[in-house]
Amino acid sequence: MEDFEKRFRQSMSSQVALLNRITHYVVNRKGKQMRPMFVFLVAKMVSEGSVNDRTYRGAAVIELIHTATLVHDDIVDDSNRRRGFFSINALWKNKIAVLVGDYLLSKGLLLSIDNNDFDLLKIISVAVREMSEGELLQIEKARRLDITEDVYYDIIKKKTATLIAACCSLGAASVNPNSDDVTLMRLFGEKIGMAFQIKDDLFDYGNTAIGKPTGIDIKEQKMTLPLIYTLNTVSKEDKRWLINSVKNHNKDKARVNKVIEFVKENGGLEYAVMQMKQFQKEALALLEKFPPSPYKESLELMVNYVIERKK
Repeated sequence: MEDFEKRFRQSMSSQVALLNRITHYVVNRKGKQMRPMFVFLVAKMVSEGSVNDRTYRGAAVIELIHTATLVHDDIVDDSNRRRGFFSINALWKNKIAVLVGDYLLSKGLLLSIDNNDFDLLKIISVAVREMSEGELLQIEKARRLDITEDVYYDIIKKKTATLIAACCSLGAASVNPNSDDVTLMRLFGEKIGMAFQIKDDLFDYGNTAIGKPTGIDIKEQKMTLPLIYTLNTVSKEDKRWLINSVKNHNKDKARVNKVIEFVKENGGLEYAVMQMKQFQKEALALLEKFPPSPYKESLELMVNYVIERKK
């Protein structure tokens, strides 16, 4: 990871002083770096311990493109904070933030093209397309609040799981191009991504440790799994009250708290936890074909971390 850090910094460099100032700010406020870790661990597991320059480049491209999407997300959401620090748009305004996001995206694409990593570029480009589709599908569906569980899975698969799937398939492709492992690891990443997003949804129903105010998804009219399950299992009268609350009273704190309590009382959380654990189980099952190794062990730890994390 230290070696990766150096290469990642280099991959961001520019001739423009303003850009370097902003990218320096971005690099120094990085998150958990789960995504590059998935790239390296999968590459090492499928190749019995070896990584190469393609693996490093693939991890850098993923991180560049992930960072670009976060910069753009903060503009879309009009958010002033990211990981406890000011967001780019809060410090440098929207216009510069949009351009920085575009710059990071192009740097990522060029890093692959300049090194003829076209197979890796395809994996990443599919992820970018699906992430955009997922966001737009969520916006389209949120207006009507009629999301079924299948549509919800489709949204989170595209929005969240596709990038983790890209990390895992890219890790395999960097060392074993065109092997069955590439497809298998994509599926593995997808399962983890689904569990990761459901865990995020659960935080909305109460966890002060993460500093995320509870009920924020309801305020934003985001349909998450606990709410979807509850809507589909309660009486027509309760369903009307729930929809009315989310649609017309989502800024009323007391009403939002009532919705949270109602979802808890009607098994929404238990159901979401059950589904999350099912995705975790399916992800772990996909690792069974690989021989024991410290890398496989670390991946199993990461799968468990995804659903046990406190923030």
